[in-house]
Amino acid sequence: MGAQKIWNGMEVAEEAREQCSSDIPSSHLIIDITLPLPQLTPTIISLCKDLFKKWSVLDDSHFAVETVSGGITNLLLKVSVKEDDGSDFSLTVRLYGPNTEFVIDRNRELQAIGYLSAAGFGAKLLGVFGNGTVQSFIDARTLSPLDMSKPKLSADIARQLRKFHEVEIPGSREPQLWNDMTKFLEKASGLKFDDIEKQRRYETISFEEVRDAVSELKDLTAMLNAPVVFAHNDLLSGNLMLNEDEEKLYFIDFEYGSYSYRGYDIANHFNEYAGFDCDYSLYPDKDAQYHFFRHYLHPDEPQEVPEEDLNSLYVETNTYKLVSHLYWAVWALIQANVSSIDFDYLDYFFLRYKEYKKQKEESFSLAKSLLAGCGTG
Repeated sequence: MGAQKIWNGMEVAEEAREQCSSDIPSSHLIIDITLPLPQLTPTIISLCKDLFKKWSVLDDSHFAVETVSGGITNLLLKVSVKEDDGSDFSLTVRLYGPNTEFVIDRNRELQAIGYLSAAGFGAKLLGVFGNGTVQSFIDARTLSPLDMSKPKLSADIARQLRKFHEVEIPGSREPQLWNDMTKFLEKASGLKFDDIEKQRRYETISFEEVRDAVSELKDLTAMLNAPVVFAHNDLLSGNLMLNEDEEKLYFIDFEYGSYSYRGYDIANHFNEYAGFDCDYSLYPDKDAQYHFFRHYLHPDEPQEVPEEDLNSLYVETNTYKLVSHLYWAVWALIQANVSSIDFDYLDYFFLRYKEYKKQKEESFSLAKSLLAGCGTG
């Protein structure tokens, strides 16, 4: 893959200032995500002192650092600060995994954060550094995959997603989904693994077959004319937080956010009911999907949504679910080659690709039936 490219936090911070019209402090520090917490802590404290000058004179004993979560690409830390006047302040430090710039457009992410934050989504951006961001702390618990299927939470997520899709992010509204997949495929098809067994399994993949699958789906979904929205694109349980006392739901982590297709964002969320174990028996059935669609399409009067609109979104979503499987399958191949995180990305490729193949016939049949009824194709 060549030499590791370091994301330039200073350049991105400057662009973010221009986009968001705010003063976002920057630090040149690059933090080694692979270090254990005791060794990470002094560097995290130094980062906070560098970014926020009012804390530069505080003794290190005024800071406490703890792990909030460790996903399969990022590490999230909570920093608690006891200020001289006795007041407490908490913030979140998000450390990006090595080489994630191969699959994530960090400039695109940071330019969107300010607008999404102003619209009430996620945490406020407080600072940027060489390989991560600092944001306000959200006092809430992370959802589990099983939480997402609970009717009340499903309705809440649907309403929030509708609002999210209504946020206007300046710049081109061209959907990035197929552009990103093309880039992923180009990288994924030319990998070399040091591990002999990984290389053997990798060589069993027919990239001609994968390219044909992507091309076929691109042509089919184009006929559905799905609305283009600013999509989250990674609405898994780990990116949903709930403050149960306030009954407030939060969307977080917009690193894959871009203009994309409504059906893709919803389908990707439904696929995440399966969790990282890929238990697709947990994928929502038609009734559960209709419950979600009603609250998405008409948040104020969910029971007033016409059956025709429900069926149309059902077909749109269950066609784009195939795209979601292909997207994360190819993504996983790149991660298998560059990530130092202990996760079997190569196996994840085969799980997602297998599910794409399993679901293809039914989804294509659904889409073609709808298009035939509309006099298309």
